[in-house]
Amino acid sequence: MSGGGFALADARSYFRDSTAATAAGVLAVLYVLLSIAAMAGVGGTVPAWRETVLVFTVYALLIVAVGMLWRYSRNDAVIIVGVMAAIYVVYLMAGVLFLGLPLNGIVNTLRRITFLSAVYAMLVLALNLHWGYTGLFNIGVAGFMAVGVYTMAMLSGPADIALGLPLPVGIVGGVVAAALVGAIAALPALRLDADYLAIVTVALSEIIRLSYNSTVFQSSIPRLRLAGITLLPSIPVGTGGGQGIRTPTNPVRALYYKDPGDTSAGLTDLGEFAFGAADGVSVTLIGGQGVQPPVVIALTYVLVLVAFVAGFYWLLIRVGNSPFGRVLKAIREDELVANSLGKDTQRFKIKTFMLGCALMGLAGILWRGSTGFTQPGDYLPIQTFYVFLALIIGGAGSNTGSVVGGIVFATLLFEGPTTLARLIPELLQRLFNTQLGSPPSTFVGAVAPIAQLDLTPLLAYSLRNISTLRFILLGVLIVYMMQNRPDGLFGHRKEVAAGVDLRRPDRDTGAGAATDGSESG
Repeated sequence: MSGGGFALADARSYFRDSTAATAAGVLAVLYVLLSIAAMAGVGGTVPAWRETVLVFTVYALLIVAVGMLWRYSRNDAVIIVGVMAAIYVVYLMAGVLFLGLPLNGIVNTLRRITFLSAVYAMLVLALNLHWGYTGLFNIGVAGFMAVGVYTMAMLSGPADIALGLPLPVGIVGGVVAAALVGAIAALPALRLDADYLAIVTVALSEIIRLSYNSTVFQSSIPRLRLAGITLLPSIPVGTGGGQGIRTPTNPVRALYYKDPGDTSAGLTDLGEFAFGAADGVSVTLIGGQGVQPPVVIALTYVLVLVAFVAGFYWLLIRVGNSPFGRVLKAIREDELVANSLGKDTQRFKIKTFMLGCALMGLAGILWRGSTGFTQPGDYLPIQTFYVFLALIIGGAGSNTGSVVGGIVFATLLFEGPTTLARLIPELLQRLFNTQLGSPPSTFVGAVAPIAQLDLTPLLAYSLRNISTLRFILLGVLIVYMMQNRPDGLFGHRKEVAAGVDLRRPDRDTGAGAATDGSESG
């Protein structure tokens, strides 16, 4: 590759080696089959088939374009924006052409996938600091999220079981509390090997969740006494127990309402302008008109989250490219060697663990900050599994990979199956005039009709249980990634020690130094 372009041999290598090319090939075969069916008018109407062929053609081209962008682009920001734009097009075309969503529904769908992408990107970036940079096997992500959110809620939530302090105080308190809990866990746990550290962190996460679920701390924190001496007085704040706890009102509402907690108080000037403008929006080819105020508020909050993702990314790039970051990577590769060079590895690991836990706490606050409520069930160990899976997809050690992994997981693996469950019946109706009907109540009832070559009961049963089957999909993906791309999408990068780009323009090979504080190749 030279002069910013790539040779034909490079393109052939991409199509021969890339996983994205495999997916594009599958869609190409499907495209041919759909084209033949469109010409024959099989099942549904010819326009319906042609419309479907057009959509799958665009999807195939998107996969090829994103794959080539990932392989040849040197600008990580372009890669992230390109991946997100491609996913927007996928959801937009599915929502408009097949699901018939109105404008408000389309905007809300795009808002939701952006929200999930942002919160998972922040959590994966924080975990990447532990696992990708330092090799710390932390499986307690959900616990540190809970500490941040609950501390914020107890400090700044409604005054019935909270202190009612200003929201900034609650946010700072939540972040500091998550960092302190991380320090308490790190002091003894970081002396253990990776497997034992994982056990300690997942156990600590469950201890935290069960403590918040306990009725002992439901309405107040009891007095702590030892040998008749009061060490800690009773504190009139509680966790709400299993019923959960209310969090502060979404701060974005203050931009649009005079009283964020009471909509009857009226709108601000910005609220009147924004809601009025959104109500009059219409887009050609999309049904319905206007975007509802709740969607406008949620969309504004998502923009705040995107800004925080950029802040997380910038911070971790600075950490990764600093001398401190290079010590972390030395610890990851061989802690004994780093120690022999005079580095206090325990101190570096404790600092890193505290910083990562603080970021996890902040990400949890931002995630639950718009819902107005949280409960212990929001912090099950499965949440940590999701974050680790997203990191595996993107590639440990890469900040760009962390963001892309969070986007791909949230949009295609977490939210995608539920959208697919709505899309498949519509496609069958349009193309084959086939309705799935009521799904069987048991797996045996779904499988038995296969003997008569009737697959519709099994398909209906699968779509109804798509949330459960999603775990099977995630397991299959992990097996595939471990066998075919254990380093993830961006984990193959090799690091250049210098913090600046040392490439020679006339010797540009397209790989170059990583700009995301990770390893580039």
